[in-house]
Amino acid sequence: MSLSPDLKYTSDHEWIAREGDLSTVGVTAHASDALGDVVYLDLPAVGTTIKAGDACGEIESTKSVSDLFAPADGEVVEINEAAVADPGLVNSDPFGAGWLFRMRIAGTPDLLDAAAYAALTAGE
Repeated sequence: MSLSPDLKYTSDHEWIAREGDLSTVGVTAHASDALGDVVYLDLPAVGTTIKAGDACGEIESTKSVSDLFAPADGEVVEINEAAVADPGLVNSDPFGAGWLFRMRIAGTPDLLDAAAYAALTAGE
């Protein structure tokens, strides 16, 4: 699995990319592989305030339904309508077209770098 050193990761298998005052959030390839074919996304509504570590949505696959956890405190400013319409994007391009939402972060989240995330998933 190739991990970008430009991204940060959570132990719950989300990634986050900071772009100025906004950050894009998605799930890692490790998570999308474990989920199997993603068939439905329930993402937080625009304007929702989320808190790091709290469930903020759901990802449903042919195998299970899994919670989506907020990677940081902040406000949701955009959801990926293309991924809602075609949840398979989470499987086919989890670090690109399969992003889930954008948020404005409040504070500095405690996140993993690529090496720490690789070490975390090595035993799974």
